[in-house]
Amino acid sequence: MTPEPTAPQPPTPAQASAPPRPGTPRPGGKVAGLLLAAGGGRRLGGRPKALLDHRGRPLVEHAARVLREGGCDPVHIVLGAAAGAVRERADLTAYTTSENPDWAQGMGSSLRAGLAALAGSGADAVLVALVDQPGIGPAAVARVLAAYDGDASLVSAAYGGRRGHPVLFGAARWADIAASAEGDRGARAYLQQHAAEIGLVECSDVAEAYDIDTPEDLHRLE
Repeated sequence: MTPEPTAPQPPTPAQASAPPRPGTPRPGGKVAGLLLAAGGGRRLGGRPKALLDHRGRPLVEHAARVLREGGCDPVHIVLGAAAGAVRERADLTAYTTSENPDWAQGMGSSLRAGLAALAGSGADAVLVALVDQPGIGPAAVARVLAAYDGDASLVSAAYGGRRGHPVLFGAARWADIAASAEGDRGARAYLQQHAAEIGLVECSDVAEAYDIDTPEDLHRLE
C-alpha cells in the first residue's frame, strides 16, 4: 500500500535561522539584497556611516557581507556621502554599487535609487537593510528570506513584536514603494498603509536592532 503523502512542515526556528549559501536559488524566486549606505552622519558630526570603523574595517563591508551570508544574491549597495572615499577604502568587489547624488534629501531617495538599480537584475524580491545596524546579522536576514512567498511578498523582521529591519518587498510592490518614498521616511508610509499585509518575523532572539546615530552609540562598534 502506498503511504499517504504528508503535508510539508514549516521550518523550525533553527532551520529558518541557518543562512543558505550565497547564490542558492530560493523556492520560486530570486531575492536581492539592497544596502542603504548613503547617509552623511549628520548627528555624528558629518562622519559618513559607511566609513565608521567596525572590527578594523569600514562598516559598509560588514553590512554588505551580512546580506550575502544571509542568502541574498545579488547584493547592491547605494552610496552617497563621501562615495569616493568609501570606494577607495572599502572592499566592495563582491557587490554592485550605485551612487545617489540626492543622498542629502534622505533615505527615501536612496531607496528609490536602489530599486531602480535592481529593476533589470531579474530579482523577484529585494531585502532592504541599513548600514548602521551592526547588531543585525545573517541569521535575521535568513529568517526573513525564509518567509518569501512570491513577487507580492511583504515581510519584515520584528523585535518584541515591533516592525524593524530588514524588510523584504516583492517586485510587484516596487513601483508603489518608490512612488511613496521621500525624505527620511523611506518605505515607512507604504508600510503603514499596508500594515495588515505585512508578515512579521520575530528576530529578537538572533539580532539587536539598534542604530548608530550619535556619538553615544559608537561604543556599540567593535
